[in-house]
Amino acid sequence: MHFKQPEILYFLFLLIVPILVHLFQLRRFKKEYFTNVRFLKALSIQTRKSSKIKKWLLLACRLLLLTCIILAFTQPFFESKDSKNVNNEMYIILDNSFSMQAKGKKGELLKRAIQELLEETPENANFSLLTNTDSYWDTDIRTIRNELQNLKYSAVPFQLDNILAKVKAHKSAFKKDIVVITDAVGLTPNQLKNIETDDIPYFIIPKAEQKNNVAIDSVFIRQTLDDFYELSINTTNYSEDFKPVSMALYNQNKLIAKTIINFKNKKETINFTIPKQAFHGYVSIEDNDLGYDNKLFFSISKIKKNNIISIGTPEKNNFLSRIYTNDEFNYSSFTLNTLDYNSIEKQDAIILNELDEIPQALQTTLKAFVKKGGNLIVIPSETASVSSLNALLNQFGSTQFKSLESNEKLITKINFSHPLFAGVFENKTNNFQYPKIKKDFTVSTTNPAILIFDDKSPFLIGLQNTASSVYVFSAPLNTLNSNFQQSPLIVPVFYKMALSKLNNGINSNIIGNNTSYLVSVNLAKDEILTVKNQDEQFIPVQQLLNNKVQLFFNDYPEKAGNYTIYDSKKPIENISFNYPRTESNLDQVNETLLSDYKTSDSISTIFDTLQSNRNDNQIWKWFIIFALLFLALEMAIIKFVK
Repeated sequence: MHFKQPEILYFLFLLIVPILVHLFQLRRFKKEYFTNVRFLKALSIQTRKSSKIKKWLLLACRLLLLTCIILAFTQPFFESKDSKNVNNEMYIILDNSFSMQAKGKKGELLKRAIQELLEETPENANFSLLTNTDSYWDTDIRTIRNELQNLKYSAVPFQLDNILAKVKAHKSAFKKDIVVITDAVGLTPNQLKNIETDDIPYFIIPKAEQKNNVAIDSVFIRQTLDDFYELSINTTNYSEDFKPVSMALYNQNKLIAKTIINFKNKKETINFTIPKQAFHGYVSIEDNDLGYDNKLFFSISKIKKNNIISIGTPEKNNFLSRIYTNDEFNYSSFTLNTLDYNSIEKQDAIILNELDEIPQALQTTLKAFVKKGGNLIVIPSETASVSSLNALLNQFGSTQFKSLESNEKLITKINFSHPLFAGVFENKTNNFQYPKIKKDFTVSTTNPAILIFDDKSPFLIGLQNTASSVYVFSAPLNTLNSNFQQSPLIVPVFYKMALSKLNNGINSNIIGNNTSYLVSVNLAKDEILTVKNQDEQFIPVQQLLNNKVQLFFNDYPEKAGNYTIYDSKKPIENISFNYPRTESNLDQVNETLLSDYKTSDSISTIFDTLQSNRNDNQIWKWFIIFALLFLALEMAIIKFVK
């Protein structure tokens, strides 16, 4: 037992006062003799004995009464089990990702967690609250009540390691109590490996009652017809019981098509045919589970003709005119001598078709062209200067040409995962007619190959950057060296290589995916583009590139939807944003992952546990109670004991 005021124990010397009072008779008695006292002798002896017992009882009660009062003023207590952590700071990490939309026993997991925090957190408790996107440092429940009640779901996935890094960076002289409220969807061992031993968190894992969910994953143009687009929408059913789901397609919030998805497999693709014109809308499903992945916003801009030029001899450029037709491209062919350098910056793609030499002036111009968003396609000549080719390629990466070899090779492999082939092939195939090459250059590169020879050497290489792409063939494509011009592959390959990163086809950006976006517009240096819709407006990071502007959205916008890019008040282009589909699968929970950590069923249990383990057991109230009992006992002895 410990005392907060041990100096008051000196007052125990006062116990000598009642002892002196009871041991010494302060009153003097005078003897009086009466007649016939013989009959009172026995009564006198009995009375004296009972009086002595009464005195000793009163003495004991008064001593105990005074002792209890003195001890109560010293404030005695028993030290707590965890007294060394009594000054720890509290940090509450609340997962507000979209998976917390799932419904538990008492409603949506996030809303229930917020309600429990509001009801069970002591009003005098100071803590810091961190969510996926926001941080509230050194606050209390009354201060952030409104913020909690208005907390929205975040498109930013729950990354425990990133939030713990913020907690660690918040300098403090005290240790930290960390409470993590999450459904653990997507939680991985890597997010837990950097937890410090001094700051082991408590986990509260609310569980969803139903883990069924249907999500719209992506949309792409399956086929482009003369007057129509054939759209394909990919969906995934995360459940065991496949029930029919209604799907609808909207353009400018106007319903244009509707169907029913009858799931036979986990993944299903639904096709719609729409007119070949601008589109700015979304596709949606009716699903009673997670709501954030029930809509997919996308836009299709009005078809713009891409400007393409090829530099080479007319006979070698002839096959390109059959690919780049007038309905979709503004295509022109030049020889090196007739090339107008001033026209290069106006192009979307340039093809160097089997040039024997690449002048230094052209190399410098092409470097600026690629940097500002233009695509470059390099087809080497059999008699080309290797040093000239390498001087050009050195400006874009580590790809280098070496010796020319005369071994016949077959093009046998397609890199279907390369961005160049996105939306080109409905299914992967390996039984196509293999094109062949008679002579090719040995190429050294660290960039991914798009088309590959049978000896696993690259035939077509893609050098990607944020604004544009450079494509390099390892062999000449003239009919004397190759039959690639007769291959069905040549049309999709050259068609896709010529498309710049401007909005071609489906526009459906992912929030938080830091890819750039090119807009074809001429801006003055002091002008900026703004992105907005009815609910949100922001100014993205932007860079001027001749007749284009490169936009970087970072973590904006905050809300998925259809937006428009404005130059001042003039609409330039439609654009769409969607939440990443990382939270759709509610079965992404590793049940054994948190087995080595402290878990609890509610925030109130954690507060009660910490309080009981760290608060000293104050017992001064018991001494007050005992003092009152001894006082009552003294009164009873005086009244009833004779």
